[in-house]
Amino acid sequence: MTTVYLNGSFIALEEARVPVMDRGFLFGDGVYEVIPVYDRQPFRLHEHLARLQDSLDGIRLANPHTAAEWESLISQIIAAAEWPDQGIYLQVTRGVGPRDHAFPKIVKPTVFILPMRLSPPAAEAVEHGVRAITATDYRWLRCDLKVTSLLPNVLLRQLSVDADCAETILIRDGQLIEGSTSSVFIVLDGILLAPPQTNLILPGITYDVVLELAAAAAVPHQVRPISEAELRQASEIWLTSSTKEVMAVTHLDGLRVGNGEPGPLFRRMHADYQIYKHRIMRGKSTA
Repeated sequence: MTTVYLNGSFIALEEARVPVMDRGFLFGDGVYEVIPVYDRQPFRLHEHLARLQDSLDGIRLANPHTAAEWESLISQIIAAAEWPDQGIYLQVTRGVGPRDHAFPKIVKPTVFILPMRLSPPAAEAVEHGVRAITATDYRWLRCDLKVTSLLPNVLLRQLSVDADCAETILIRDGQLIEGSTSSVFIVLDGILLAPPQTNLILPGITYDVVLELAAAAAVPHQVRPISEAELRQASEIWLTSSTKEVMAVTHLDGLRVGNGEPGPLFRRMHADYQIYKHRIMRGKSTA
């Protein structure tokens, strides 16, 4: 049995119900987070909760819990789940109200927490990389908010599914933005490059870890706008996310990236990321 949290109660997933007049169901009026857990240790929990707060502030919804309350709820969900490695999905919607675009004057947010089994990226994908395609980014102008209204991302991700690829990399006005479900890095002339986190890009927790690891290893790196031409000239392209960790793209739009195999800088970063992650699993760091 999978135990979830819904509006003050820990219950079986099969028993969880949300009213049809919930604004999350009617409008996608809510935010969410996904927190990786390794050996029952949450990964960068404080950073995830800070991003949740930023998203709530962005949609003008009061946080229903303090950080300490969130930590307690998440700890209880982690303990109740059968898997040591988990992805904790938490969602906050504006709650139940009339079907009117304007905010209800009085409303109680709906809070939902779901544990999911977290499996490491497939060994084949790590060893040989994955394929990706590009597409025009037609999403809204507040992609820095982690909101539940994800239909544009769903449609863009489906393009890569239809093409038997792992991700759709998004281009807007000739600039690399991000993936439909991930952050994107490139290696060009030996320098690791990352697009700046603007209103068009979701602030990535794994993105931050990669930049920190690059700095610690003295890997030359820059955060700056990246053109589509530079993306296509890159010797390496990486995807990063809580579930992908660090993944090499070896073919983009059917063409090889570099020599068509994961590059040396990816190998180094992937190894450093695993070392960092295992520090979390040993409980030596909650960062």
